[in-house]
Amino acid sequence: MSVSKRLEAASQFGTPAYFYDLDAIRTRIALLGDLFAGRFGVSYAIKANPNPALLEAIKPLLSTFDASSLGEVRRALAAGMPAARITFSGPAKRRAEITGAIDLGIGELVLENSRDARIASAHAVEKGVVQTVLVRINPKEVPRRFGASMAGTASQFGIDEECLEAELPFIQSLPGLKLVGFHIYSGSNCLHAEAIAENFEIFARIFRDAQKISGIAPTRLIFGSGFGVPYLPDEEGLDHEALPPLVNPIIDALKSEPAFKNANCNLELGRWIVGPNGWLLTQVVSEKQSRGKSIRMCDAGFNNHLAACGMMGSVLPRNWIFENLSNPAGETAVFTLVGPLCTSIDRLARDVHLPEVRIDDFLSIASSGAYGLTASPTQFISHPYPKEIVLRDGELFEATEPLRYHRYDQAETAG
Repeated sequence: MSVSKRLEAASQFGTPAYFYDLDAIRTRIALLGDLFAGRFGVSYAIKANPNPALLEAIKPLLSTFDASSLGEVRRALAAGMPAARITFSGPAKRRAEITGAIDLGIGELVLENSRDARIASAHAVEKGVVQTVLVRINPKEVPRRFGASMAGTASQFGIDEECLEAELPFIQSLPGLKLVGFHIYSGSNCLHAEAIAENFEIFARIFRDAQKISGIAPTRLIFGSGFGVPYLPDEEGLDHEALPPLVNPIIDALKSEPAFKNANCNLELGRWIVGPNGWLLTQVVSEKQSRGKSIRMCDAGFNNHLAACGMMGSVLPRNWIFENLSNPAGETAVFTLVGPLCTSIDRLARDVHLPEVRIDDFLSIASSGAYGLTASPTQFISHPYPKEIVLRDGELFEATEPLRYHRYDQAETAG
């Protein structure tokens, strides 16, 4: 994305602001079709970025939306996705969320435990419907080189692989449910094609085991992709061209088996789709020298971007990729960038090398399209809520959601 469009967005709409290139996001989804030649449909994980304008723009390119709350189910419906093409996952679904999703005609309810199954079955029977379900499985292992691993240990996610022989028959015995497939998401943010392929081999083995236990011919299999994006200046991105020769034979072998010939395989992605095509834009509002450090104070801090400040799972905070949009050709110097919050931990970057950063300059933080705005404590100290700006068909538009839409009626999901 050219610096000029980001600079134009910051100048026209003000900062702090998130900027999403919807044109590039749609191109990125289309790349998956080229890589895997139709072997996978795409399931977008709404939690990565739930902006309504984004959801509406990508909906035509998706097989399903994956929601992790009833609020996200409603976002998918508001974006125009039919209920039958929405899956609903999550480890702690409230009773009212389970029943509410069934009432809305959810396509597939992803069961993470037997409690979910019992509640769903009872409500479906009461309504006189049969709810299609997927069972999420927690594998015994996940290859190394995933940024975050959710397998091989005690986990809130899914049914442990070694418990399938007991749990699947129980779920299948419940009268209000129809088991139609399986879901695995065991690791995220992997930048190594070989590790992703190894993980998919594990998935295929587990899917075969689950099919034998259940006796069903699955119609949907969710492959939690784990495709990663680089956040740091020295990180290399995932080699997409290396994926097809490693992954496609795994899918072809699975689909060649009679039990799996009608299975729709879905890649569940969020971060990989939107992460590289979003930036946080911030303006420098003040400056000072302090004990040998050149400090620049910005209008965005960890209240707007918790992850970039190293407060979302990072053990040692490291500088993300910053650009000086206003002065890209300035003489390079070393700066500490901080936000506007009245706390010493509000630090965007330490000793980052940038072209001379001046008061009123606009800066951008790359790889901010996923887990940026909605994963940040935006109400802390009541600073201005960030705008959301989108580029669609070459034109800039504001797509900021009123803050009230980030909440939902607690009474609706009590229980």
